[in-house]
Amino acid sequence: MKRRTLAIILSAVTVLGALTGCASKAEETENKEQAADATESEVVLKGIADLVPHSEIIEYVTPKLAEQGIKIELVSTAADSTTNEKLNAGEIDFNYFQHEPYLLSEVESNGYDLVNAGGIHVEPITAYSDKYEKKEDIPQNAVVAIPNDATNEYRALRILELNGFIDLDDKAEDSLSASVDDILEYKIPIKIVEIDSAQIIPTKDDYDFFITNTNKALEAGIKSNRLFSEGADSPYANIIAVRSEDKDNPAIKALVAALLDEDTQKFIQEKYDGAVIPVK
Repeated sequence: MKRRTLAIILSAVTVLGALTGCASKAEETENKEQAADATESEVVLKGIADLVPHSEIIEYVTPKLAEQGIKIELVSTAADSTTNEKLNAGEIDFNYFQHEPYLLSEVESNGYDLVNAGGIHVEPITAYSDKYEKKEDIPQNAVVAIPNDATNEYRALRILELNGFIDLDDKAEDSLSASVDDILEYKIPIKIVEIDSAQIIPTKDDYDFFITNTNKALEAGIKSNRLFSEGADSPYANIIAVRSEDKDNPAIKALVAALLDEDTQKFIQEKYDGAVIPVK
């Protein structure tokens, strides 16, 4: 009798174990299927963004987008002369390093089918000095270095005009490009040195003040005094650029919305302390 009872118990345990094993395998299979479904539903956006501040801002919104099933994959944090070419060829889905006037010049020169999906922030071109704390301290005949490429030179000359140093020919504003030849009058005598933008910060000690792009100042980590700069109404907002066919892509729209979200704009204001200005 005891042997029979023991046999029944062992049989029941074996059956229970088999059932439990089947349940575990079924649960494991279900979990794998759910993971596969999640992977399949995840949208991956590949992009290129400059290191500062672009990739830092992208990094901030990445968790928000992950909650929506959108994975952001930055394949590079160093935009270069091939970045728009890569976007146009479909190697990436977006880039974030340029303003619209530059994008339009690239489109015109190369025939790219690229568009602006949304302006995110302004990196105001700014006048800095290691010698003077504010604009009013700048003496007559001060020497100022400005970038010599057409777009940034116009921006530099424009803020000199807005701050009372010079008067520019109206045609410069129409074309958004200028050089010192477009100066009609020096209202405050200054000497302007036009040099390659990459050389301004390394040689900044040679000048009374200098004008350069915010991203260059941030990347160099300079502590120079900010004297004056562009405002949020600048036409040079940095944008998310995409192929025209993707402008209405829901994932791209979600990316732009996350970057323009009030919380993200507050992050930009606080992290960069005015060196980077949200468009809103």
